[in-house]
Amino acid sequence: MNSSPTSPAYLPTLRQLMRCTQAFERFSGAHVKSMGLTESQFDVIATLGNTEGMTCKELGERTLITKGTLTGVLDRMEARALITRRADAADARRTHIALTRRGNLLFAEVFPAHLKHLQRAFGRMSEIELNHLRDGLATLRLAFEKELAQ
Repeated sequence: MNSSPTSPAYLPTLRQLMRCTQAFERFSGAHVKSMGLTESQFDVIATLGNTEGMTCKELGERTLITKGTLTGVLDRMEARALITRRADAADARRTHIALTRRGNLLFAEVFPAHLKHLQRAFGRMSEIELNHLRDGLATLRLAFEKELAQ
């Protein structure tokens, strides 16, 4: 394919990446919603699951939730007794977030169920295809990160 300033060679890849993202969000989001959670709440539960918790800053860095949205998500999760917030033992200026017993029980229910749901789609690809896709996506992410670092 010839590349030009108005039709760069990466444009079909960009379109597929966006279509894939949209399809994933529809497929994943519908299942998360069926379990009584928002995608952001599921993201927090999945990130905190099997951990002792983390600071609010760490949680923000490990999830796909913007800082402005995270506070409201945590407020609603705390109201549902799914998380606790307390001053971090190492630095009282930081807030430590952890799943409650109820949050851990929910994690144990919804995380495996969601992995099983996602397997329906990812299972259509071979291990070799998944490895190539992962490597290609990692290469693309690194290219963006290098450009951001300049």
